[in-house]
Parts: sequence; structure tokens; C-alpha cells
Amino acid sequence: MNERNNAMTRLRASCAENGPLCVGLDTDPSYLPPELLRLYDSPAEAVLAYNKALIAECKSHAGCFKVQIAYYEAMGLAGLKAYAETLKILRAENIPFIADIKRGDIADTAKAYARAHFEGEFEADIVTLNPYMGFDTLEPFIEYIDKAGKGAFVLLRTSNPGMKDIENLELAGSGIKTSLDAFTASGNGSSVRVLDAVGAGLKRISARFAAAEDALGSDGFAADGYCSPIGAVVGCTEEADARVLRDRYPELFFLIPGYGAQGGAARIAATLLDRAGGTVNSSRAILTAWKKDQTLEIKMKSGSLCLEDIVRSASQAAFAAKADLLGAKKLLAQNVQG
Repeated sequence: MNERNNAMTRLRASCAENGPLCVGLDTDPSYLPPELLRLYDSPAEAVLAYNKALIAECKSHAGCFKVQIAYYEAMGLAGLKAYAETLKILRAENIPFIADIKRGDIADTAKAYARAHFEGEFEADIVTLNPYMGFDTLEPFIEYIDKAGKGAFVLLRTSNPGMKDIENLELAGSGIKTSLDAFTASGNGSSVRVLDAVGAGLKRISARFAAAEDALGSDGFAADGYCSPIGAVVGCTEEADARVLRDRYPELFFLIPGYGAQGGAARIAATLLDRAGGTVNSSRAILTAWKKDQTLEIKMKSGSLCLEDIVRSASQAAFAAKADLLGAKKLLAQNVQG
């Protein structure tokens, strides 16, 4: 096996060294105390200052960071500048990061999106993608993955309650099971869901990369131990799906949302961290940790919170999340051995 050095292998290595936590910089101005916002000329400047301080304080607790572009778009041009500056800070620190853009569009538009987010001011090494207009929408991004060593996480089983509206729907009709034979052969029974169709596509794409790296197994898919430059977004909010999806896609590194504020449990996340591994995102629970910090109660009442206060709370929350995830992972390993 000749696995290439790409963004996903670097991310995987960082998570192995620094822990599986992904700190989400989904930084809404409302997450900052009013007295802090008043110190800056615009909400975007306040957000950037918070991001910069938080990156410096939390980088030892995190395998990577994730920056959700929507929060910055909502602040207009100043917000997009803050987004670009945040990416620049992470890149200068050599910290792996994911640009959470969830793009998915027809070919020419997808090419423009790929160029926008894999080059220029918004350049990232890894992005998130939405496959629901078809896998041809991913091809412009795959070209960058192949030629420039970039990476992508594709939505598979998301953490939001509404995933049942589309992702969890069962497919019916002639030819469905034949076209998804990778899943009918892996114990999925008679039920084939929309997310299985997405997964089948991801396995085919991963096999293309594995073939180029002499890493195909006898079944025509990626060999055991291979980590694809294409990963999957798999939420940790449903225990029943966690083991099935982890075993079904051993070659995919997972971006795991849902932990923390969305109610996902560390034990479910630990299951998803098996095999190729993954990174567990926590955004709001870290960014707004100061609101539940009892040591800051007097300052909150007097309106005297400063940037150092809220960053300290965020760092403590990140440290606790990392410890929680590593503890759950260790417990799972002990149970498997026992």
C-alpha cells in the first residue's frame, strides 16, 4: 500500500497526536457578551478577535478546527473578511482545519465553488460537500483532491432530526438492490436507505483513489487499513446506526457532528472513531461555555466580562470535551477486549 500524503492523512495524524476533538468556529456574534462587542467597530471584528484568541488557547486540545462559513456570510463583506483571516491564522499555525461550506451544484457552478474554496482568499485543504444533486457535483472537487492533495467530507448521515426526511427514507424499485450490492452483501437486509446510495457512491470514489495507490482489496474496494481522501459526515446522535456505518465504511475518516449541544453521546462518538477514525466536532458548547461558567457569575451581572474570560472558559470546555471523548474511546476498547 502506497498511501499518498494528502490533507486527510495529515488531519488523521493530527487527531492521533492531539486528540479527536474538532473545535467548531461557528462563531455567531450573539455568542459574545454585549460589553465585548461594544469594544469593536463591527461584530465581524469582535468575532475575529475571539477566533484568534480561541485558536491560540485551544490548539493543544484539538486535532483540528472547523469554520462554518454561513456565520461569516451573515455578517456581509466584513464577515467574509473575518472568515478569510480566520483561515489565514489557522494556516499560519499549520493547524488542520475544515471549511464547512456544504456545497453541491451542477458541474460548471461546482467548478467555480471548488476554485473558490481550494484556491485564493478562501483556500482550505478540506471542505464539506452536499451530494444530493448527484455525484457529478463532486467531480470538480475530486480533481483538486487528486491533483493538489485536498480532501472533502461528504454528507452521509447527519445529526439533525430532519435527516429522517430524506437520508433515512427507504428506497424501492427494480434494480435498487443490484446497484447497491455492496450493502446487500454486508448485512443490511432488505432495507436500503437513501444514505446507503450515498455511501455506495463514496465507496466507489474511495476505490478509485485506492486503486491509484495500490490499496485495493480482493472485493474491489479499498483494502483494510486504507484511509480515503474522501471522508463522510456521520452524526453521533443515533446509536443504532453508529456501528453499522463504522463497519460498512472502514476506509472513511468521519467528521462527527452532534456531540455536545446537540445531545450526541461520547460513547456513540467513540464507536465512530474506530477503524479509519474521525474527528468529533463541538462548536456551541465550547464557544458559549462562559455563559455556564459559575466563576464568571459576578462579572456577567456587572457587565465586565473581557475576552480573556470567555476564552478561558472555552479552553476549559475544550479540554473537558477532549478528555470525555478519549475516556469513552478507552472504555470502548476495554469492552471490546473484555
